[in-house]
Amino acid sequence: MGKISFFWREIYCCYFIFMWNTIEAHVRYVIPEELRGGSAVGNIAKDLGLDFSEVAVRKLRIASESGKQFFSVSADSGELIVSERIDRESLCGHAVPCLLPLEAVVENPLQLHRVEIEIQDINDHTPSFHSNQRVINIPESINPGAKFLLESADDPDVGSNSLQAYTLGSNKHFVLNVKTQDGIKIPELVLDKPLDREKQATHRLILTAVDGGKPVRSGTCEVEVIVLDINDNAPQFEKSFYEANVAENELIGNEIVKVGAVDLDQGANGEIEYAFADKTSDALKAVFDINPTTGVITVKGKIDFEQANLYKFDIMAKDKGNPQMEGHCSVKIMISDINDNAPEIVITSLSSPVPENSPNNTVVALISTKDADSGENGKVNLTVASGSPFKLTPSLSNRYTLVTTGSLDREKYPEYQIKLNAVDSGLPTLRAEKMLKISISDVNDNPPVFSQTSYTVYTRENTVHGSILCSVSAHDPDLGQNAKISYSILESKVQD
Repeated sequence: MGKISFFWREIYCCYFIFMWNTIEAHVRYVIPEELRGGSAVGNIAKDLGLDFSEVAVRKLRIASESGKQFFSVSADSGELIVSERIDRESLCGHAVPCLLPLEAVVENPLQLHRVEIEIQDINDHTPSFHSNQRVINIPESINPGAKFLLESADDPDVGSNSLQAYTLGSNKHFVLNVKTQDGIKIPELVLDKPLDREKQATHRLILTAVDGGKPVRSGTCEVEVIVLDINDNAPQFEKSFYEANVAENELIGNEIVKVGAVDLDQGANGEIEYAFADKTSDALKAVFDINPTTGVITVKGKIDFEQANLYKFDIMAKDKGNPQMEGHCSVKIMISDINDNAPEIVITSLSSPVPENSPNNTVVALISTKDADSGENGKVNLTVASGSPFKLTPSLSNRYTLVTTGSLDREKYPEYQIKLNAVDSGLPTLRAEKMLKISISDVNDNPPVFSQTSYTVYTRENTVHGSILCSVSAHDPDLGQNAKISYSILESKVQD
């Protein structure tokens, strides 16, 4: 009887998915703003305890939810590299400290490390005034000690680099007073000596705003004082400061607060009109309006807590005298949040396909949630639909790992459609859903099975060599090379 040659090929596939390891410690770097692209921040591989050889093998990378990748990791040195210019003022405004949270992800095993970058301010902005000229009309009969509000300067820098002081150019009639309101320095022009229009009708003063940087930066505004001999009473507000609270879903046209001023003059000299101060931004005027006759401030446009939760501005009251006189007050409107933003589900990392012989608690995906609302409205609970061998395990704040909870069998379920549900804690609650497709990869866990347990063949003794005696068949439920079958005769026995 001829021998059937035996050929066997085995392909061994390895796919590693390791247990999630929560890293309590985190790496923090401090850098100045405006670093050039390509600048090195620090050796993040070394600081995370990785060998240089692991940087590429374990795919060390930086993940950012903000959509902007300010940093990358050098595959050659393991250094954290600045990818693009960072402007602290654009990123954080006046917030101190300015922190940029990142996540460093490595694989094999899959790990997530918290990385904080503190962006330090440099003195790259000069104090500036909204207008480089201010005109103030002052009657000659006004008594010394009278105060006149000047425009505040803006300086986007923070700390010692921000606006520190104001100075007034040398003159004979005025001194400068600086008051602080809600941490903002506000300059006031104070009449020190009586005015005489017949001697001097106009006074030109230079107001200088100075920051505390090194070197010092400064900006100037020319203050022109016109001395008047008529309409000697300026409007005076009943209060110097008004405050109100409003929800971000307040209807357009609704009243928020009413300001009021009085003018002791009579006739046109005592008639008052209200308006926003000259330096008021167009963005604020798009949200609020003021009735020029009544002083009622109303909602004009859509209010969004997530864009601005506080508005501060000045209102001026002008009389109709000739020349015109004015008074000022400050208004603060605080916006309260409503639950108007649904939560979001972000897949930070996904390992698919998953080998069917993966042990329990194998990490499949890193998932995070975010909600633009604040307080309870921004608290999110993430769940996974039942009926699948997966569960969610909380790791850090608003971060979860999706892990296996039971055995996987590709021959029964080659793929899973996992439904994730995110629900916030607001009233009413808002929710979001996301489908996650997870494929299961095959391992050689099924032996071939013959269609029959035994075969009996009869043949004549003079059968020609090479003749087909019978055909046998077997089936293997595995996939690919794991399902390819080779046949051989292990032993032969001749019976009479």
